[in-house]
Amino acid sequence: MANHKLHFGGVDNLAWVNDEDETNSSSKEIRPHSKIGMTVSSPPALRIIEQSGSLKKIADHPNDAPLSNEDNNQLIDFDDVLPHVGEFGTYQIVLFFLTAPFCFFLAFAYFSQVFITLIDVHTCHVPQLNQSGLNLTQKREISIPLVTQTVLGGPPAFDSCTMYDVDYDLVLREGLVPNGTWPTTPCRYGWDYDLEQIRYHSAVTENNWVCDKTGHAPFAQAVFFLGSIIGGIVLGYIADRFGRIPALILCNLIGALAGIITAVSNSFGLFAFSRFLMGIAFDNAFTLMYILVLEYVGPTYRTLVANLSIALFYTAGTTLLPWIAWAISDWRMLSLATALPMATVVIAYWIVPESARWLLSQGQADRAISILRTFARINKKQVDESVYKQLKTSTEEAIQASSNEPAQTVLDLLRTPRLRRNTILLTLLWALIAVVYDGHARNTANLGLSVFLTFSVASVTELPADLVLVFFLDRWGRRALAFGSLLFAAIFSLATLAVPNNQAVTTAVLAIIGRFCVNITFNIGLQYGAELIPTSVRAQGIAYVHIAGYVAAIVSPYIVDLARISPMLPLTILGLLALIGAVVGLMLPETLGAVLPETIEDGENFGKDQSFWDFPCCQRPVEITPDSSSIGESPAATTDTTAISPRFVRAPAHRVNSLRASIRGEGFRSSLLARQRRQTHNVNEKEPVRQTTSLSTDKRALTSHAKP
Repeated sequence: MANHKLHFGGVDNLAWVNDEDETNSSSKEIRPHSKIGMTVSSPPALRIIEQSGSLKKIADHPNDAPLSNEDNNQLIDFDDVLPHVGEFGTYQIVLFFLTAPFCFFLAFAYFSQVFITLIDVHTCHVPQLNQSGLNLTQKREISIPLVTQTVLGGPPAFDSCTMYDVDYDLVLREGLVPNGTWPTTPCRYGWDYDLEQIRYHSAVTENNWVCDKTGHAPFAQAVFFLGSIIGGIVLGYIADRFGRIPALILCNLIGALAGIITAVSNSFGLFAFSRFLMGIAFDNAFTLMYILVLEYVGPTYRTLVANLSIALFYTAGTTLLPWIAWAISDWRMLSLATALPMATVVIAYWIVPESARWLLSQGQADRAISILRTFARINKKQVDESVYKQLKTSTEEAIQASSNEPAQTVLDLLRTPRLRRNTILLTLLWALIAVVYDGHARNTANLGLSVFLTFSVASVTELPADLVLVFFLDRWGRRALAFGSLLFAAIFSLATLAVPNNQAVTTAVLAIIGRFCVNITFNIGLQYGAELIPTSVRAQGIAYVHIAGYVAAIVSPYIVDLARISPMLPLTILGLLALIGAVVGLMLPETLGAVLPETIEDGENFGKDQSFWDFPCCQRPVEITPDSSSIGESPAATTDTTAISPRFVRAPAHRVNSLRASIRGEGFRSSLLARQRRQTHNVNEKEPVRQTTSLSTDKRALTSHAKP
């Protein structure tokens, strides 16, 4: 594997890496790259919890010093090298801002169909009334029967699919008033559509996908999610086999092609096929770039970068989308405007680095080290050659050892009772979250107000939802926040049942608050999975959970479509599902502060010492004296440490694998250097890590963190 040097773009191209990188030594002058601007200061030192829960500096990153002989005897991985080349320097800042267009691509691909398939009030067209001089409302009063909603009540409304079968010339001459004895018939001559709210004809109104064809739009959205399942599997394989950059470019090009096909489609079959292609692209178009950037950011900054990219760029994309649709007012041009920019991703070949973690996992250590040299040069860091040599040696040893390891699959999650229970509950929780999140997002068109305004306001809630996680997730824990946010989502959704039919603003406010609560839970969901599933099968396990979410989301468009029966029905169903999800979330173990499971056995034992009533936010501080044998030689770790109960020791964020931040779709990628980490753990198995109470501060504990 190490003999193959695949060049698929990134910073190891001639545009980014000079020839001297292959033989560069620390004695050579390191110059900033001409394409990159000014640098930033070095990141803070590594930290660990001390008394009273405060943070204490225990060691500065030895950026300018070679590794000691003792360090050279240990295996290191990519995260150990990051402090040397810069955890959040100039290059990482550039990569952070490069996530912006991909966040926009995600928002446009995910939600563009909302504005492509808009539908408002519609009734049968009666050609005999064309010359009557009546306005549309007056025509409906004499030609369209009123129907009363029998489910959850509601005011009478004009029937969308039937008309009176009478002589309208006679009706006009005699001034007859409709009554229940008049015969009715299905629409014969097409439909009249209200465009006051939606402004333009959509694919639905243009093709008359109403009444007996009313299932076309939700079916196209269901096909979209089916494409997401296929895309995750196929593009995940491509990313693992050929690299992240080729997969990133391919899926965005597929998205651009899907937009073109959508714009030129003249039949439902072609339209549905275009949505299938867009589904293949939408999640991977962003997630591959998102994870790649997080891989190059040091643990100290991952939470910030992961949350900000979603909070700023994704929120901006979803907030702007309705106004782009409003300004264009043409569903075909909207499809082109939101999809064609995805073709610009080919530029990534020259400006985005390939994943060094993936290169290391493929045995291409030289190419990964070349990329790290580029980071060091642009970030103005001096790195001793011994660091690169030790990384290369560690990688070769890990790959050699991992070749003898027995293969594990996602089925191993179901072989032991406790891990099987947690896996099933986690899958159910994510499926419910996916349905409720997608349902709330799409139901904005049914709130009785301008869909452009309500969708935009609801999308803004992504920003405060991410901020809630930044400030409270590592204080209150996953269970409490998941339960609380889903519970309040259920309360506000179901509260709309008590709102009178003529108070659309109140209904919209309650629905938007419910959407805000669901956003919080969505951002917790996959992080929870990444922390509960053992490292040995984490990539496969997250993929399984994520696919289950997409399968469940297939029913979401049909739930939203129930607004045809009663406008209150979708929010009622979504509220009940959120309530079920809140209960499911309480049945999972807490992961805050716990050392995460590495093996299937660890996963089976994880959380056994917790009770149902254990919540980090409710625990009283207790004194914990770490065992010196588990601390290593560091004098800084010999002091007593105050934590929040032995079950919830707040270990350093990089040690407990804080995977925060709306990791939407990470499961389709491999766990990169999981094999190397497991082998390193096996090498040191004579000094096992204590799962919940050890505050180990040896060299490995300070520099080892799982992939976000």
